[in-house]
Amino acid sequence: MYSQHIRFLSKLPYGTFEIVSLICTGLVASLAGCAKTEPFQYVQVSGQVCYEDGTLLPVKTLSLNFHPQVAAKDKNTHPRVGSATVDVRTGTFGSVTSHRQDDGLVKGKHKVTLHLPGRMPLPPDISSETYSSVESTPLEVDTSTVPFDLRVAKPTTSSGSK
Repeated sequence: MYSQHIRFLSKLPYGTFEIVSLICTGLVASLAGCAKTEPFQYVQVSGQVCYEDGTLLPVKTLSLNFHPQVAAKDKNTHPRVGSATVDVRTGTFGSVTSHRQDDGLVKGKHKVTLHLPGRMPLPPDISSETYSSVESTPLEVDTSTVPFDLRVAKPTTSSGSK
């Protein structure tokens, strides 16, 4: 029986066996990777961001970053920052990415920062730079309370420009 397999393999075009071996090895390796469990639990979240009076922020684009306040599992395993793009026409967001596309946030508390594209802070006529720094933002959410209702203080010299 063994000799039949050898004869069969010897009749294959040159390199076929190597290609099939590589494909099989890749499949086995990828399936083994699928068995890994995530070190953190993720929660789907959504919400709205607006001024304290309920009016929308007058911007063309707005990004949110969710900075986990959860402890690292070990020195090499830290929870990832989540990000979302706000629909500025409604002030809502419904898709947050932390590790994989649309996976949500790591379960627990997060500090929230607001940014323009490229992680630029909001201009002073839109909001205080306080909201663009994880050290100073007053915005904090907990994944146990969804949807999020994020309220931002209006600047005292707001011109409402876009």
